[in-house]
Amino acid sequence: MKNVLDIPPVWLIMALFLAWCQGRFFPFGMSVDHPVTRTMAGMLIGAGVILMAAAVIEFYRRRTTIIPHQTPSKLITSGVFGRTRNPIYLGDTLLLTGLILRFDAVPSLVLVPIFVWWIERHFIVPEEDRMRRVFRADFTRYEQKVRRWV
Repeated sequence: MKNVLDIPPVWLIMALFLAWCQGRFFPFGMSVDHPVTRTMAGMLIGAGVILMAAAVIEFYRRRTTIIPHQTPSKLITSGVFGRTRNPIYLGDTLLLTGLILRFDAVPSLVLVPIFVWWIERHFIVPEEDRMRRVFRADFTRYEQKVRRWV
């Protein structure tokens, strides 16, 4: 069971499912449903998808692994990786936030910081530790230049 839960998309899907259920079955009389909110939700969702797609393209261009628990063969610092060390996780977070707003699941917004904490603790920190060991000074320079999130 641990292997199934050991990839970030599973955690994103679980958070989205919880938010959807909360918005659909337990709205608690809270709503931010408004054309402006729907527009913001769409922009967040779109930005998240574009960010993730741009990151995936960089992985394939450099021919290195995108799998979180594998050691990459190359350090990617170009494209979106020049702005954030974790564009896919940032994209996941934007997507989660946008869909929570789209579901009108206001209380579920608490899932966003929980999701960020979980992803950082279980995926980002171990990934960065592996990259420090493999890429040494190159990764040190990169992490000093580019922030983890934004």
